Amino acid sequence: MPVIESRLQAASDTFQANRASMLALLGQVREHEARAVAASAASAERFARRGQLLPRERLALLLDTGAPFLPLASLAGLGQDNPDLSRSVPGGGLISGIGYVAGVRCMVNASDSGIDAGALQPMGLDKQLRVQEIALENRLPYVQLVESAGANLMQYRVQDFVRGGNIFRNLARLSAAGLPVVTVTHGSSTAGGAYQTGLSDYIVMVRDRTRAFLAGPPLLKAATGEIATEEELGGAVMHTHISGLGDYLAEDDRDAIRIARSILGGIDWARDEAPHSFAPPRYDAEELLGIMPSDGRRPVDMREVIARIADGSEFLAFSEHYGSATVCGHIRLEGHAVGIITNNGPIDSDGATKATHFIQACCQSRTPIVYLQNITGYMVGRAHEEAGIIKHGAKMIQAVSNATVPQVTLLCGASYGAGNYGMCGRGFAPRFCFSWPNARTAVMGGEQAAKTMAIVMEAGMARKGAVDQSKIDAMQQQVIERFDRQMSVFTTSALLLDDGVIDPRDTRAVLAEVLSICRDADTRTAQPMQFGVARP
Repeated sequence: MPVIESRLQAASDTFQANRASMLALLGQVREHEARAVAASAASAERFARRGQLLPRERLALLLDTGAPFLPLASLAGLGQDNPDLSRSVPGGGLISGIGYVAGVRCMVNASDSGIDAGALQPMGLDKQLRVQEIALENRLPYVQLVESAGANLMQYRVQDFVRGGNIFRNLARLSAAGLPVVTVTHGSSTAGGAYQTGLSDYIVMVRDRTRAFLAGPPLLKAATGEIATEEELGGAVMHTHISGLGDYLAEDDRDAIRIARSILGGIDWARDEAPHSFAPPRYDAEELLGIMPSDGRRPVDMREVIARIADGSEFLAFSEHYGSATVCGHIRLEGHAVGIITNNGPIDSDGATKATHFIQACCQSRTPIVYLQNITGYMVGRAHEEAGIIKHGAKMIQAVSNATVPQVTLLCGASYGAGNYGMCGRGFAPRFCFSWPNARTAVMGGEQAAKTMAIVMEAGMARKGAVDQSKIDAMQQQVIERFDRQMSVFTTSALLLDDGVIDPRDTRAVLAEVLSICRDADTRTAQPMQFGVARP
């Protein structure tokens, strides 16, 4: 394939300014993530007194040493527990991601019980549902490390109770789809959360620490008058010797993790095939830090991004001179054949037609598609309306919505208006959706929205006989501030509108991993059953 000849000037002032801006944003991401780690680690003394490992220590023992681990939704709930982002603790009370356990690639979901005893934090429910959805769609075994105080009754919301049932439904669906659900219950798993343990195919319990019951001693006494200890009601020995809920009795956290690894190592699950041979990109991934301008209104040649993620920096452009602002073509990425769609400007009728054709061709050849979003939207104006931009844009959205191959989306810059939709935004269910720290998502830019509202407001005032420019200016400033606040990746990722914010330098590795996950999912023959595995 042809090699992209980069024109990037890494020594220029513009590049250096872009790089500094990206590093500053990335620093903020890492600062928020570190706050969650520190908040959990603050419980180390308490965990040590109980003979327990901290959640991240458990996770480190569970995962294969040196194997890749892809964290998911680490900024979930940012700003929702505390509007001061510098004091907010993100993560939703969960540590989630895709990694390898005894050579088996799994979805791992661990209660962050160092924070509020593992109670779900804001967006924790949505995060748990999202990682279950990823596991189902990509045919990944599901490993849970459970220790949770459950819902905070002082902050009870009926909608969370009702939607929480989806967690248990998904566990049943995972098992019925032939995807093993392995659970280590390190501590509490109470009330409805007891089914998080019960709806598992393999259950490991820890002596003197596991607690699994539908009603704990206070609720039991309040409901029936019966008095019982936690151990009598739902301890590990009772469940592994009497009720049959537990399958394995571990002596401590380390022993429990050892057993979980043995379970995954013992199932008949195909391991990864040998890696493909491939050539690395010709250009340094470090340069991805300086490509995207801090001012999103400045144009970018997205081929510069492709040149730094594609094997050998090779790119075979599709219909290069037709609808040229919409860039389509083929690359290989760590040996994976991939279709790329990205933007060097708004999508016009020709670009939408080309993208539609390209998506259909990728489906015909079973080639997965990666969307590199930097899109301000579809073209507007009388000439474009006459050219049929609505019908051509709708045609593209039809193709995106019904594509039969895996689609992966990366928000590299702007993601505005219907461009978010046509480029397979979160609402169109890509297999995975990640963002760079500078990504911005909105129905339109803040200044554009403000000007639109100013025109409407001025016309309304004129009809009443007096135009107050000061009120119009104040309104415009409010609109700009509102849009700027909501379009930030620190808001969108907190709301789980992506699967995580990644370092641009890690783009190739992240895309290679998720493409491998998609490939394995589409070639794997699971053993679906009519029902999930039931307890004895």
